[in-house]
Amino acid sequence: MRNYGLIGHPLSHSFSMAYFNNKFKNEDLDCFFINFDIEKLESIKDILIQYPDLQGFTTTHPYKKAIFQYLSYVDENAEQIGAVNVVKIDSERKLTGYNTDYIGFQGLLEEATDGKNIQKAYVCGTGGASEAVKFVLKRKNLHFDVLSRKNDSYQILKKNGFHDNELIINATPVGMFPNSDEMLDLPYETANNTNVFIDLIYNPEETMFMREAKKYGASAFNGLKMLTLQAEAAWRIWSL
Repeated sequence: MRNYGLIGHPLSHSFSMAYFNNKFKNEDLDCFFINFDIEKLESIKDILIQYPDLQGFTTTHPYKKAIFQYLSYVDENAEQIGAVNVVKIDSERKLTGYNTDYIGFQGLLEEATDGKNIQKAYVCGTGGASEAVKFVLKRKNLHFDVLSRKNDSYQILKKNGFHDNELIINATPVGMFPNSDEMLDLPYETANNTNVFIDLIYNPEETMFMREAKKYGASAFNGLKMLTLQAEAAWRIWSL
């Protein structure tokens, strides 16, 4: 049996284990997917010893950047993005890092903005997921501002409000299960039907961020499509 897994903390929100194990069952594959909820990334050393049949794993918050120190090789796109969410383990037990988040976000972005004339984007968050988002936006030559709690960028946006044809992306864990009653402090009341809100969170299916945006006429999308697309891309990498 070939084992795969997810490394992160916390993992109570994650659908990856159910997604992959259902895939393995439906496609009659002799594989199993395990959640590794670790508080310290250095525990990866123990995981590799305890699971000699581990062929690869995905990484999530908060390890998409920190995982670099354990990798022998890094794919060019992942290097440019500065974050890794997929790791393949070779026969010599060496780790190679990839990024499939950008593939997932690219597909989600195309669906969310279809028919829209988006002129500018706001990226909320500075973690590993936001790096993939920025990578895609740069490729599309779409101007964007990054909002961070480390400066006054949120306050500036609250003062100025949203304008027509703007895209707002939540790349933070704010609003994720079990803290589903939380949302980013944004000027939602200035949104309109030319705006698109994308939440990379997929649990809950509709976040407070999405609900508030819809209240003012904006369209809103969760991250489930991104999850599915990046997971299938991860499987292609593991299957090579």
